[in-house]
Amino acid sequence: MGNGLTRDANLRAPALLIRFMSWEPAGGIVLMLSALAALIVANSPLYSSYERGLEASFLGMSMEHWVNDALMSVFFLMVGLGIKREALIGQLCGWSQRALPGLAALGGMIVPAILFVCINRGSSETLVGWAIPTATDIAFALGVLSLLSGRVPTSLKIFLSALAIIDDLGAVAIIALFYTAGLDVSMLLASAAVIALLVLMNKAGVTRLLPYLILGTLLWGLVLKSGIHATLAAVVVAFCIPLNKDAEGDDSPLQRLERSLSPWVAFIILPIFGFANSGVSLSDVTVDHLLGPVPLGIALGLLFGKQAGVFTFALIAIKTGLTQAPAGTTWRQIYGVSLLCGVGFTMSLFIGNLAFPESQRLMDEVKVGVLSGSILSALMGMAVLRFGVIQRRR
Repeated sequence: MGNGLTRDANLRAPALLIRFMSWEPAGGIVLMLSALAALIVANSPLYSSYERGLEASFLGMSMEHWVNDALMSVFFLMVGLGIKREALIGQLCGWSQRALPGLAALGGMIVPAILFVCINRGSSETLVGWAIPTATDIAFALGVLSLLSGRVPTSLKIFLSALAIIDDLGAVAIIALFYTAGLDVSMLLASAAVIALLVLMNKAGVTRLLPYLILGTLLWGLVLKSGIHATLAAVVVAFCIPLNKDAEGDDSPLQRLERSLSPWVAFIILPIFGFANSGVSLSDVTVDHLLGPVPLGIALGLLFGKQAGVFTFALIAIKTGLTQAPAGTTWRQIYGVSLLCGVGFTMSLFIGNLAFPESQRLMDEVKVGVLSGSILSALMGMAVLRFGVIQRRR
């Protein structure tokens, strides 16, 4: 009898895990738990072991660099695949589909950056972090919105997804333009040659994924040595992978790769990144630390800058007739989504690492600002979407 119950439990466990992984908010929830775990560890006797683990060297790089440069390249590969798919056959394939999320995303990048600059204008050391509050974490934001799926129309989720994808594209451009230094020309030329090969394979109709992945790995190594952040190589590779169906009429190489990578990114790569980058000891954090220009600029940028930029630009675009609002939505719902855009977790922490690579003190302040701004944005967004009273659009 006992053995039978054990076998039934063993059979149910994988089924429950599969059901959980298929649940839309699951990725965001796992990411939240990984960040919470890092905070608990960082404020326990395990903190010294946590730091030593991140600093441990493997093949010439610390484990922290392997997470931020190598594992996150897989995440950026997914980002690039999603951008290309949506731009060619998805929610961003025409001007009418791009206008509202594109303008809202633009506002959501401009206003937080201005707010951060205003707060940090007196310090050239911290001004370099201006882009940290400009990002939206698509996994977190969509996870929170999915928890309220019965209360919001599907068009609102589509709007947020499209906005976050454009926001990711903006973050990639910002990293390429503003967080690159000390270029190695020879490595750049070698990288250009590999990119040319990738483009030629695409034009020649090569649909096998393996050649793209082999050349993509080579490109990653060359870009890593060139001075440009290696994750950008992953975006370039994604743009080169074909979206057309293969010779047997199956799904395109891009769709197959995106489908294969999705669970790895959602349930392994992003939680590892969250755990490796969210650990900050709060024992020495004072009110002065919380009100410092870096955490204050980030937190206010995410909480107020994001909502102001997204909602204001969306309002102007709709009221001027430049584009239409998502079908069946209210101004309350659009405002609630604007608040959710302030959940900047993954990309904000990533840009923070690029902005302050040599300062642990500033990175701790970045973590405090990102976590506080993201949590408050998520809670306020949920509250507005569930209980808000802003009237229906007129």
